[in-house]
Amino acid sequence: MKSFPRGSALPWSPALPWSPALAPPAAPHHSASCWPLPWRPRRHLEAVAMATATATATPEEREAGRLELRAAIGFNGHIASGLICHPDNKHLLYPLGCTVVIQDLTSKKQTFLHGHTNNVSCVVVSSSGNYVASGQVTFMGFKADIILWDFQKKELLARLSLHKGKIEGLAFSPNDLYLVSLGGRDDGSVVVWDVPRREAVCGSPASARSAGNVTIVQCSACRDEMFVTAGTETIRVWELDLPNRKLRPTDCQTGQLRRVITSLKIADDDNYFYVGTSTGDILKVNTRNKLMTDFGPQKKFSLGVTALLLLKTGDVIVGTGGGTVALCKGSNYKVMKNIQVQGGVTSLTRRGQGHQFFVGTNTCQIYRVNYTAFKEELITTCHSEAVHDIVFPFGTSDLFATCSKDDIRVWHTPENRELLRIVIPNMTCYAIEFMRDGKSIISAWNDGKIRAFMPESGREKYVINNAHSLGVTAIAATNDCKRILSGGGEGQVRLWAIGEKTHKLEAVLKEHISAVSCIKLKKNDKECVTASLDGTCIIWDIGRFTRKQMILANTLFKCVCYHPEEYQLITSGTDRRIGYWEVYDGSAIRDLEGSLSGSINGMDITSDGAYFVTGGDDHLVKMWDYNEGTVTHIGVGHSGNITRLKICPGKKYIVSVSADGAILLWKYPAVPNTGTGAAAS
Repeated sequence: MKSFPRGSALPWSPALPWSPALAPPAAPHHSASCWPLPWRPRRHLEAVAMATATATATPEEREAGRLELRAAIGFNGHIASGLICHPDNKHLLYPLGCTVVIQDLTSKKQTFLHGHTNNVSCVVVSSSGNYVASGQVTFMGFKADIILWDFQKKELLARLSLHKGKIEGLAFSPNDLYLVSLGGRDDGSVVVWDVPRREAVCGSPASARSAGNVTIVQCSACRDEMFVTAGTETIRVWELDLPNRKLRPTDCQTGQLRRVITSLKIADDDNYFYVGTSTGDILKVNTRNKLMTDFGPQKKFSLGVTALLLLKTGDVIVGTGGGTVALCKGSNYKVMKNIQVQGGVTSLTRRGQGHQFFVGTNTCQIYRVNYTAFKEELITTCHSEAVHDIVFPFGTSDLFATCSKDDIRVWHTPENRELLRIVIPNMTCYAIEFMRDGKSIISAWNDGKIRAFMPESGREKYVINNAHSLGVTAIAATNDCKRILSGGGEGQVRLWAIGEKTHKLEAVLKEHISAVSCIKLKKNDKECVTASLDGTCIIWDIGRFTRKQMILANTLFKCVCYHPEEYQLITSGTDRRIGYWEVYDGSAIRDLEGSLSGSINGMDITSDGAYFVTGGDDHLVKMWDYNEGTVTHIGVGHSGNITRLKICPGKKYIVSVSADGAILLWKYPAVPNTGTGAAAS
């Protein structure tokens, strides 16, 4: 866990005017009385929304422009019920990092709700569709915000702060009067908020001392004053006593059964509610007498019931941790139809009356299912693990490829659609490159192999076995497509000659003593530069296989780029500095502070050398003026560490990838051309 010196300014919380009247009382989760809301004026809410940018930016960077987020390829499928179909039946909502994405189902156009300073942990939409609420995680002991949004205007209405650590669940009452929030394990409280007045009504500990953690909250379908919570061996029906501002819970009796509740749905008439369990069965509970009426099926679902969907017909659609989506009928929950999806089901959301519904899985896939045919159609897919590299083919911005654990994916930029997936199970791809002639994709893998694939079919073209002893960590190809340069975890740089049906080792360059992180070649294929975690960048003559220059710095180098005129280099790494270097003698030209927190992991430079972009552990995409050494634009959107980023060949987009699996496409800003001259010594 990240720690900060006592008394230091917290990087995610900008300085706001404070008065004792705004402070909540001590130990709020042990009190059932009314809690005053620390209300903040609108201008302060907008200030908080840019907290991540301003906290990790210098004064000059705060004056920089904002990069416009054009599209996001990603979906956090690990959040229970995180995928929601809006009541207008035209939009899907889902979390991605610290952003809530609203996607039009017809046009695929995306709108983004920015405002959270850490990962979104839950999302909910009101019955009318007018409001959206989202909660986030934060560091232990600090307040986790709930943000109330206006769906039509896509605006932040209020920031509700009482819970600590994490918002576990949210639910709107049927007439949009109240919002019920559930704190995480370290908070343990349930709070009812008055939506029109934007203030807390009352709160209470979420479970009895003898019970386990509460993880789910669901509001009644008919009554504003009733809601249900469930978790580890606990199911409670709550009544709101508004005149006395009290919450009155009643524990539900399940007899001898002891279950961990993983999903919950209340029937439209409020007479019953259904809970799914980690054991793989479904319990039906009477809302009035709080008694379990039946449970089933006899043959339990594999890996638990993780999502439930009730239909008007009385049938139940069940999603399981094993990836099964089943249509069940009757009190014995007999399976009538079932389909299999990739990954465990975490969300089920219906469109309209249920003629169509959507499935979200923990492998970050979204499926659309037609109820009558009961056939799945994959509509959204993305990486579920850290993305390690992004690369464009030579001369085109319409395609790009990314690599991660288990796979390489090729994407169509205009539609943000996956065109090809190359799967190598249980292996991690660290780097990829398109051959300049477009005939193959070469890739570096942690099993020490270099694999080449056909770019259209994904068929394996050739494999170089035992290319490196500690995995292949970097790769590059010459412009004539006849040679490949690879870097390994042991620090060696190897040159491979590639023929029609042969591949042989030409040279081994042994200077680095730690993993090679980046390789870049000159246009004439006679010289290259390699960056390594040993604190050196080495410029090699790959015609004579000798070292020309060595650059030393007190850092672990993560990335290196040639200026297009090829007489200067820019480097960066864990010291957060951006270094300009002379290629001729390796001397330092300029040293910039690239980030205030965390290493810089990726950089790319425009074809004219006027601008370059960087990204790293501060989660910000920064665009720099090469000659001036100043930040011109900042992109805020990632919640994971940025691993790599690229400017597309036509300067239409900047694409950045991160450790949380997200791929963000930024619109390239309108910037003046400051010339191609490199920085003066």
